[in-house]
Amino acid sequence: MSSSGGGGLAVSPPVELNVGGVFYTTSRSTLVRYSDSLLGEMFAEGGSPKTPTVKDSKGRVFIDRDGVLFRYVLDFLREGRLVLPENFSEVKRLKAEASFYRLKDMAKSLRLKDQDDDEDDDDGDKKALVKGNKGGITPTASGGFSSTQSGYITVGYRGSFAFGRDGLADVKFRKLSRILVCGRVALCRSVFGETLNESRDPDHGGGAEGERRYTSRFFLKHSAIEQAFDMLGEAGFRCVASCGSGTAGGVSAADLKPGMDAEENRWNHYNEFVFVRC
Repeated sequence: MSSSGGGGLAVSPPVELNVGGVFYTTSRSTLVRYSDSLLGEMFAEGGSPKTPTVKDSKGRVFIDRDGVLFRYVLDFLREGRLVLPENFSEVKRLKAEASFYRLKDMAKSLRLKDQDDDEDDDDGDKKALVKGNKGGITPTASGGFSSTQSGYITVGYRGSFAFGRDGLADVKFRKLSRILVCGRVALCRSVFGETLNESRDPDHGGGAEGERRYTSRFFLKHSAIEQAFDMLGEAGFRCVASCGSGTAGGVSAADLKPGMDAEENRWNHYNEFVFVRC
């Protein structure tokens, strides 16, 4: 379909795509902008017998690739140049997508960006080494590492008290479900080492940029809060602030989930401690 009248912009029919479960709508003219690319062959008039298309249950053309990264492929087809957000951390994965779609100019731009990022990472690592390790880095007794890099780390935990059975209500045992760690990635790793569990914070970039970012999604592999305090103390941190929630004394038995103890639930609490190293 094209617009009528002089100077109008010709618009080709829209095409609906399902790329790895992510849906896109674009024009055929955008997809065939580079005729020698895989998309150019797939959506050329008449199609290419070497590149047949498969459709999903809704009639959308299905491509079994990374659906999130395809947005940058589509932007490149529209703009004719590579435009990425600041601190984009998946250059290598996007290069693989450009190679799959046979977009040579896009792959070339990504190679140049990757080289620039490597040079920036090297410069950043050197500056961090000079700034953060003037006093050296030494292993601690808990297996972590201590350096002179300054910063804040927040440690928080949710806990309760378990009461004894058979009426021994005066027997109380502290229960901690999980110890959370928030702060700069490099700083948290240097203090807690192998005891730090990063499984909730995957694929957020590596290199110097990844080390400099902040996260609130780490937690420890153990539930001994005193061990966490010892490791922070050995690394030169001191506690400067703390806060805690009240108990849930108003919870009735009817509001409890199956298997929960009413008396124990009244002692639920959350605490946070802020540590700093100057």
